[in-house]
Amino acid sequence: MRMYDIIKKKRDGYELTKEEINFFVEGYSKGEIPDYQASALVMAIFLKKMTKKETVYLTEAMMHSGDVIDLSKIEGIKVDKHSTGGVGDKTTITLAPLVASCGAPVAKMSGRGLGHTGGTLDKLESIPGLSIEMDQDKFIDNVNNHKIAVCGQTASIVPADKKLYALRDVTATVDNISLIASSIMSKKLASGADAIVLDVKTGSGAFMKELEDSFALAKEMVDIGNGMNRETIGVVTDMDQPLGFAVGNALEVKEAIETLKGNGPKDFTELCLNLGAYMLMLAKIASSYEEGRKMLEESISSGKALDKLREFIEIQGGNKDVVDNYDLLPKATNVIEVKSPRKGYVSKIEAETVGLSAMMLGAGRETKEDKLDLGAGIVLNKKVGDFVEEGEILAHMYVNDTTKLESAKERLLSAYTISDEKPVERKLIYGIVTKDGIKRF
Repeated sequence: MRMYDIIKKKRDGYELTKEEINFFVEGYSKGEIPDYQASALVMAIFLKKMTKKETVYLTEAMMHSGDVIDLSKIEGIKVDKHSTGGVGDKTTITLAPLVASCGAPVAKMSGRGLGHTGGTLDKLESIPGLSIEMDQDKFIDNVNNHKIAVCGQTASIVPADKKLYALRDVTATVDNISLIASSIMSKKLASGADAIVLDVKTGSGAFMKELEDSFALAKEMVDIGNGMNRETIGVVTDMDQPLGFAVGNALEVKEAIETLKGNGPKDFTELCLNLGAYMLMLAKIASSYEEGRKMLEESISSGKALDKLREFIEIQGGNKDVVDNYDLLPKATNVIEVKSPRKGYVSKIEAETVGLSAMMLGAGRETKEDKLDLGAGIVLNKKVGDFVEEGEILAHMYVNDTTKLESAKERLLSAYTISDEKPVERKLIYGIVTKDGIKRF
């Protein structure tokens, strides 16, 4: 088998076989296929697209390029959640203990953030003492005994994806549905879950800005998951403005805890209940979405979910007192008010711009080497649809290093559009994608 023939075949629009895709992924992972040939094939895929079969083959090949985690020793149906990312997306911190408190085993491997704000692991490490490092036996024991564990992905999971993504990033071939879907799903499938709920974001703060692209990505990933015998559901959700009010690591942890106390932002609470209900269905804990949602609501109101969060923090070495004492979280020495330049209705908040503003304060990383300021970030005071007077507070900026404060403040103000007319309310949930097709709301 020759790489030249595989490139030519895809260039001419033909479907690649499983053997040809395996040959490419294995050879490129081992350094036997040079970058220039891999680039040529990826560009051919970008231009000629991939069939459903090819996408499953590519996912499977990347999944098996490194370690595949065996979670068979964990009792019950292991259900995982993946978000395609966004601004203020602290969902795992609320959702994992909430779902676990209802009896579903949550075995989650998460990543660190590169961009607007930290990833789930960075946010969790805002909690004093909490460790996301553990061996596989400890991970399995925690899920069996406590129904919950969250740890970092090891470098040995899907190494082919890391190499291929770096190549796509510099060859203008990132934005291809099949390549995006196989990249995400190879990691989820290698992490050992039996069932997966995908939170596919759409809007200005999402990877997919257009609604139809978000549905297409959700469909592709759901087809891959189900094609590899993992029951998978995709939920297309809004990310046209930040999720909740808090953007920044410790600030988001506080908001996640407040949500389990029943005091969370309306949009964030609704998202957690929605995703959680589907997770309970896939775990066969609930027989319907409605039953699952009711279980989650009762777990919050009874305090059971909050107790599970305390338990989770403690078993991972953290100080569970943080749940009742936010002074234990990293703080900012300066809290700056950002005021509205005019009166009117907030008609738009560019989520990505808010995220970049928070990153300038130290809440995110521009490069892998950047050190996060876990206390820095932004808390919005007004969201889309709210009326604001001239001079009224739009948001508070939490900052320790004030070097970039003024430019961050300018950027945050530029994220807001204030109009005379009240905007039409956007949906939070646009629809779900299952093996049976797309259902729009």
